[in-house]
Amino acid sequence: MPYTFEQLSKMTVIELRKIAEGIQHDAVHGFSTMHKEKLLPALCLALGIDTHVHHQAVGINKEQMKLQIRALKKERKAAMQGHDPAKLKEIRSKIKGLKKTLRKAIV
Repeated sequence: MPYTFEQLSKMTVIELRKIAEGIQHDAVHGFSTMHKEKLLPALCLALGIDTHVHHQAVGINKEQMKLQIRALKKERKAAMQGHDPAKLKEIRSKIKGLKKTLRKAIV
């Protein structure tokens, strides 16, 4: 049965050791004495599971927002060089708002 990182991380050490019993891989050698923090990455390596949790942005176009942030950062740099504090404050506020929207949309 294929597992995901989320499923494995919610399991107990005993359940993880039962899964490791049926796997012949060097990473899980000595699984019976491993603690969960060492057994979980070893199982992921043996099963070929990505241990990095990928977050998905829901309801927004993440790429478009990141492009807007990059463009605003270029404007911010120009405002800093031009010594325009009012424009700089406005741009920083927009960047902060876009980043906040991105973080809220991540599931």
